[in-house]
Amino acid sequence: MQEEKQFTMNEKQKEIAKILRNLNYSRPIAGTLACLSCGDEISSCNIENMAGLKQPEVSIAMNFLIKKKGWVDYREVKANGGKGRPKKYYKLIVPMDSIISSIEEQVLFENQMIYESINGLKEKI
Repeated sequence: MQEEKQFTMNEKQKEIAKILRNLNYSRPIAGTLACLSCGDEISSCNIENMAGLKQPEVSIAMNFLIKKKGWVDYREVKANGGKGRPKKYYKLIVPMDSIISSIEEQVLFENQMIYESINGLKEKI
């Protein structure tokens, strides 16, 4: 069985994860998205290693990124001999700039709602 290379996040990916955390994304989602930001297909095992996450954290992050956002897709590869769990490989199916635009729209919408609530409070005083 061929060993998979171990990777670490590069500085750009670390900065992406940090910014996503500042935007209130959870550590698993921020780390996972940062790992995928390179555009390459990556295994769940490599995401765990790169982002310093546990397998359940990657699964929860992927559930959000695949089902809730639609930003990621995956494929499964059966282990040698077809025994054991298949290995999952993930890849962004939406360009990172589109993801950033989506995040920007969400943040602007949320901030507008907060602003309107504050104005509503001012009117009640």
